[in-house]
Amino acid sequence: MGDRKAAFVAVVGRPSAGKSTLVNALCGEKVAIVSPVPQTTRNAIRGIVNRAEGQLVFVDTPGRHLSERKLNRKLAGVAGRVQAEADLVLYVLDAARLPGAEEEAVAARLKGGESRTVAAINKIDSNTADRKAAEEFLREKLPGLEQNRCFPVSALRNEGTEPLIECLFALAGPGDPFYPEEYYTDQDPAFRIAEIIREKAINRLRQELPHSLYVEVADTELRENGAKLWVRAFIVTERESQKGMIVGKGGRMIKAIREEALADLKRIFDWKIELDLRVKVSRDWRHNDAVLRRLIDR
Repeated sequence: MGDRKAAFVAVVGRPSAGKSTLVNALCGEKVAIVSPVPQTTRNAIRGIVNRAEGQLVFVDTPGRHLSERKLNRKLAGVAGRVQAEADLVLYVLDAARLPGAEEEAVAARLKGGESRTVAAINKIDSNTADRKAAEEFLREKLPGLEQNRCFPVSALRNEGTEPLIECLFALAGPGDPFYPEEYYTDQDPAFRIAEIIREKAINRLRQELPHSLYVEVADTELRENGAKLWVRAFIVTERESQKGMIVGKGGRMIKAIREEALADLKRIFDWKIELDLRVKVSRDWRHNDAVLRRLIDR
C-alpha cells in the first residue's frame, strides 16, 4: 500500500444542516436517506470514498438536538461516540440559518479538537445563505480552526466538495483501506431497504407523524434462482389512529410509499425487488428501551 492514507471521518452538525446530503455527494451514491424533517438520521451511517490517495470512511451522525426526550438522548449518544472514536471530524454548518443554541452546543463539543476538524459551510446556493456570518461564528467559537480548513459548499449541487475531500486526505494518516475498494457503504440490504422505505414515508407524512414511525424488515427471500429479492416490511407507528394516515384512503398512501421505495431500491440493487409493505402498531415505541436499542445501537 505504500503511502496510501485511511481515516474515519465523523460528520457532525445540528439537525437539517445537510449532513446526509453532503455524505451522498462526497460518496457519489445514495448512502444516507434525506428529508426536510430534522433528525431523519438515527444511526451512524457509513459512506466510503476510494481514491488513489487512499480511503475515507464518512460516518453520518444524527443532528444534535437540545432535548431530554429518550429518543433524542439516544441519538445524541450516537453522535458523541462517533465523534470521539473518529480520526477526523467534518463539521457541517447551515449557512442559510443563523447560529443558535444548537449550533453553539455542537461547536462547544468540537472546541479543543480543532487540529482534527474541517468545516463545511453548506447551502451557499440558498437565497438566505450568509457565509460571512458562518465564518465569523467559526472564528469566535473555534479559534483553533485554521481558515484554510473552512470550505463553502453546496451539498445539494455537489459544489465545492473536491477541495474539501483533498483537505481531509491531506490530514488523514497512513494506513490500509478499511473496506474493499468496490464498497461505497457497509450497510446490509435489510437496513438499506428499511431506511429507503422510512425516507419515503417521512417525506409523504412529514406534516403528520415523521418521528412516530420506524420500518422493520420482517423477512427476505431470494427467489427465481437468485434473480428476485422478496421483502416483507412493516411501517411501525405508535397509535392505532395513525395507521389510517399511513394506509390512506383506499390504500393510496401506502401504495405511493411502496412505489417510491421500489423505484429507489431498483436503482440500488441488482435484484428485481418484490415488496410486501404493511402497517402495524408498537405502542409508545419511542419510550421502549428495547426497541430503541434495536433501532439505534447498530
